[in-house]
Amino acid sequence: MIAKPAPKQQQGHLLFPDLLDHLNPKDPLLVLARNLPWEEFEKELTPFYAIKGRPAKPVRLMVGLLLLKQIEHLSDERVVEAWVRNPYYQAFCGMKQFQWNFPCAPSDLVHFRKRIGEEGVEKIFLASVALHGKDSMESDVVVDTTVQEKNITFPTDTKLRMSVIKRSWKVAEQENISLRRSYRRELKTLMRTIRFSKSRKDTKKVSSAVRRVKTIANVLLRELSRKLPASRYEEMKEELCRWRKAVNQQRSDKDKVYSLHEPAVSCICKGKAHKKYEFGSKAAVAMTKGSCVIVGVKSFTGNPYDGDTLQAVLGQIKQIRGTEAQHAFCDRGFRGRKQIGKTSIEIPDNGKTKATEYQKQKARKNFCRRSAIEPVIGHLKSDFRLTRNYLKGVIGDTLNLLLSAAAFNLCKWMRAKTHILHYFLFLVFYPILVSTADHYQLGALIEHNGDGFSEG
Repeated sequence: MIAKPAPKQQQGHLLFPDLLDHLNPKDPLLVLARNLPWEEFEKELTPFYAIKGRPAKPVRLMVGLLLLKQIEHLSDERVVEAWVRNPYYQAFCGMKQFQWNFPCAPSDLVHFRKRIGEEGVEKIFLASVALHGKDSMESDVVVDTTVQEKNITFPTDTKLRMSVIKRSWKVAEQENISLRRSYRRELKTLMRTIRFSKSRKDTKKVSSAVRRVKTIANVLLRELSRKLPASRYEEMKEELCRWRKAVNQQRSDKDKVYSLHEPAVSCICKGKAHKKYEFGSKAAVAMTKGSCVIVGVKSFTGNPYDGDTLQAVLGQIKQIRGTEAQHAFCDRGFRGRKQIGKTSIEIPDNGKTKATEYQKQKARKNFCRRSAIEPVIGHLKSDFRLTRNYLKGVIGDTLNLLLSAAAFNLCKWMRAKTHILHYFLFLVFYPILVSTADHYQLGALIEHNGDGFSEG
């Protein structure tokens, strides 16, 4: 997909000028808006809508809001509020006149993400890659994995069991089931004991309270299973099994439940000193070695071995660019893979090979360059909403990862355009300044300030 140039903006009416007539055309957002393939988005995403029913919001508006949310690190609610106040946001989304009303309800962004799904968001990511042209077609890529944490609290056994108990109360109230006993007063005392008794002399008391909470959760689940209507029980059978598993799971069990509303969450250990365990999904990120353009991202359920993620992410790179990567540079966590398709997997060895000094120096340089993906992942997390994923389910992991990568590529493109403009202005105006001022004094002043420019 190649970004088509936007048509030239026509001068508005004298009484009702266009919004663009009041804005700086060199603003990075407006430059980006002129280079994004909005017509392609319209063509690709329109089939996700039905022909009948109330007219939908424009595709450009919804895609623009999704991109602004990720680029500016805003929530669904905040991006809608900021859109009303910022004329550059409105122009980016295709508005011709300044709007005073909200473009849509924040929940419309949720419905739009569900409507277009992974296929539609992948087209947005594809456009962000194509915007970089030759930089995105480098033959060498760097691949690494990270954890995309879910929006859940740190799981504990007692916390999960209390969640099961509260949900059992809610279901019993909805189905008009009279519980033999609710245990509300007893649980209040038990939770106080667990919360505030942490001294050594109270260890037995705390352990007894924890076991009692587990017993109460099992009692309520058994009573709920007996008294639920047959049709309702069949609907909730899978959910009740998950609740029972959360109550009775042991420390050494595999495939544990860490969250009732996000059952696909996994416990992943990446060896970080400040955060030993992270609860979410594993994400693989691939970028070009030289230009650092993200050309592939994949989200995985569970905690797969890093080497097993290469097949999917390298396949995505081939699908997006049309050609396979020649070399993929990885860390030692990917050991066990030497070749995938036509891509050679390069991993640091132990230094005992019979390579020449030149080959060792070249390999060392490549693997030093491999570490450039670490700050890229850091920026994805801190600047583009990858630190904590607020989108629900497995599909939410995929959509958030793709949108974060697309926002990173678009911001990188905008910064490159801004730097090129500044460099061009310097080349144009610096000789004029030198000719009009005292050459030697100006050169000495620049050299004294340490700006890196030399005389002449």
